[in-house]
Amino acid sequence: MPAAAPVDKPYFPLTGNARDGWSNDEEATATCFCGAVQLKFPTQGPGIVETFVCYCADCRKITASMFASNFSIADTHLTHVRGRENLTAFGQSRTIGSGLPGMSILRIGTVDDFHLHETKLKPQRAVCGEAGGVTASLGRGQTG
Repeated sequence: MPAAAPVDKPYFPLTGNARDGWSNDEEATATCFCGAVQLKFPTQGPGIVETFVCYCADCRKITASMFASNFSIADTHLTHVRGRENLTAFGQSRTIGSGLPGMSILRIGTVDDFHLHETKLKPQRAVCGEAGGVTASLGRGQTG
């Protein structure tokens, strides 16, 4: 089992093809595995809306896992550093749609500084079921 990321300093493991991720006290980057897409987002303040674990069918399918660890950012605070043309937006009204207008949902695992996964971006609640489903707060010591 791999060791946990250090909690007292930034931690950038060697993963994927990108090597230019960064973070500071107020902002950080999230980069896809191949490095083609990179986003800059706030790690505090009004731009970061919430952090959560989602168990809905869409998140399971998108991540090929039992749940997704996500965080939401106000679109006005999200910057596309590169690769916007490589992104595809999906939308359908049966289970998802404009439930979070003006916001983007990012996967915590794409954040380049793994230290943030365990600190500022640690999920604070769980969203279960379909869109608009049951929510529960995650207390200290609990996991999603």
